[in-house]
Amino acid sequence: MKNVNINRSGDRDIQLILGALLRVGIISSMSVVFVGALIYLFFHYRDLVNYAKFDPAQAPKGSIGEILSGLTTGNGESVIQMGILLLIFTPVLRILFSIFGFMIERDYLYVLIGVFVLTVILFGLSNKLMV
Repeated sequence: MKNVNINRSGDRDIQLILGALLRVGIISSMSVVFVGALIYLFFHYRDLVNYAKFDPAQAPKGSIGEILSGLTTGNGESVIQMGILLLIFTPVLRILFSIFGFMIERDYLYVLIGVFVLTVILFGLSNKLMV
């Protein structure tokens, strides 16, 4: 029988870092959305909303450039959207970190799978966020 040396401590370290990355991403996203909601409510607490008719012209803009320009002016909607972007990009960062972890372990099949998944996700996001 062949003796295989498996580095369990390295796997455990990577899993701990990935867990911490997800926790930090979700908590920071939640905090940014909360601050954006406070800003939005501070300036728009008297606005009346008509839910009977949807007006797409009043919908918040979604491109990253528009969100960043709204952040510079302190727009509450843009701060909320930035928090949502943080939430979206948290798993993307997890995939990136996993790819580097698999490269360190020299597990190239999982590197290729991770690169493929990352490519699909970024391609899908680029169509939605860069408009």
